[in-house]
Amino acid sequence: MQLLTPDLGLLVWTLLAFLIVFFILKKFAWPAIIKGLSDREENIAQSIATAEKVKLEMAQFKNENEVFMVKAREERALMLKEAKATKDKIIADAKEEAKAIAAKIVADAQATINNQKMLAITEMKNQVGKLVIEVSEKVLRRELTNKTEQENYINQLAQEATLN
Repeated sequence: MQLLTPDLGLLVWTLLAFLIVFFILKKFAWPAIIKGLSDREENIAQSIATAEKVKLEMAQFKNENEVFMVKAREERALMLKEAKATKDKIIADAKEEAKAIAAKIVADAQATINNQKMLAITEMKNQVGKLVIEVSEKVLRRELTNKTEQENYINQLAQEATLN
């Protein structure tokens, strides 16, 4: 029971020790503890403010990035459209040029064929003319009085004649 009812002297000395420790702590320790707590509180508040600021900046960067992405997609689509138009134009130009070249080649071939044909016809006419003259000469040289002999002779000469 002694512990439940302490003596007055023990109480005074305990109170005195408590007050001395309290004043020493109040004078030296508490200002440092309170300063540390307030510094920590300030640091936490600054960190939260910085985090909010960074969060806002990140949201802004994200929005700007989305705008840039949209612009980039539009530019890419425009470039692809221009490239396709250029490709189609080049193909169309190449086709037209090929058609023109083919038409020129065909026209030149037709002209060459016609020239060759005219040369062949002229050559043939000349050969036929020569053959007619030769046959006529041979017929005239041989004066035949009989018409059937003359026709037989002409047929014989025609069979003998070779066309070159």
